[in-house]
Amino acid sequence: MTVLACVGCDGVLSARLSQVALPAHAHQKWGNGVLLPVLMEPGTYAVDPKPAGPPWRRWSGVGAEEAAAQGVFAPVYAVSFGPPGAIVVAPGDTRGTVLIPDRCGGYCCGLDGSDGPNLACAQCGRAVATRIDDCSLWQAVWFEPLAVRRLADEDPDDRTADWEVLAQQRQGLPPVDPSGAWSRQWEAAVGAALAHLLAASAGAPVAVPDGLMARTFGRVLDGLIPSGMPAKTVALAGPGLPTPNPAPDIFLVPHHPRTGKAWQPSGTTATVPLSAEVWTHLAFYSEPLLVPATGGLPDGVLRDDPLPMHPRGLFRPDRAVFLDTLARLPAVRQAWLRRIYDRVRDFRYPRLF
Repeated sequence: MTVLACVGCDGVLSARLSQVALPAHAHQKWGNGVLLPVLMEPGTYAVDPKPAGPPWRRWSGVGAEEAAAQGVFAPVYAVSFGPPGAIVVAPGDTRGTVLIPDRCGGYCCGLDGSDGPNLACAQCGRAVATRIDDCSLWQAVWFEPLAVRRLADEDPDDRTADWEVLAQQRQGLPPVDPSGAWSRQWEAAVGAALAHLLAASAGAPVAVPDGLMARTFGRVLDGLIPSGMPAKTVALAGPGLPTPNPAPDIFLVPHHPRTGKAWQPSGTTATVPLSAEVWTHLAFYSEPLLVPATGGLPDGVLRDDPLPMHPRGLFRPDRAVFLDTLARLPAVRQAWLRRIYDRVRDFRYPRLF
């Protein structure tokens, strides 16, 4: 377990926390006027390995080599030269912090962090974190990487780092919200995995299995990659699943929910990582039968089970998450993939995204 402390005075700034993988939707923006829930589960924290925050430099003033050193390989509006390692927690897990009154700017419903860190250490007054709770943004507190340090306590973390827990938990995250809309988490997770899947395709068409994978991945892949070459096949692989025979060209594998490391199957098949909650649903969920497998219900018997949730409209991966992920893959410097990146960035595929 870990506690965050102020580097200036050692004041305690968080509850006891366990580290988990950074969610794919950590930086997602969704809708307008929509209040999103809390990003992190209580008692957890995640670390963003990417540089974040000021100083920012416009792409036109940053050379390709300098941008690549910051982990950006395709044009973006601005490149961050801030320190990596921002730590995100649920707002309820903060301790010993106070708002900075002149940094409480937001769009319309709360704080958006546009004025810089808006939380200070209550003990010494050092700016240490940014609380975000405005509409369209996931509610979170982001601690500045240079303003805090992590202190490990004596109690070990009882969350196993291997794959046993994931192999036993077979529910996953449903793709449809109770409102009937596609899950925002699914849109972000598929957007990130889609970027990796395109890179793994090497420009060839990609054939995904029928069903939910076709609805979430297939339509966009067909729209982005022209036909004409033999298609590469995709299959799920991970803990609790048998190894497909014959092996596909690409495996879709889960991120470990705690460490963030991707499952590594045996062999040399290319792998594409996907959020563990989404992967688990794809791997193990099947809709329940609404009638007995043989015959029907007796006359006069009404079934009161709720119908399975079906979404309104077509699935659209999160465009911003897709572009951000693709811009950070070295493969985007290949001409064919750069063309896709540029066209999506220029809104050439509005119906897909």
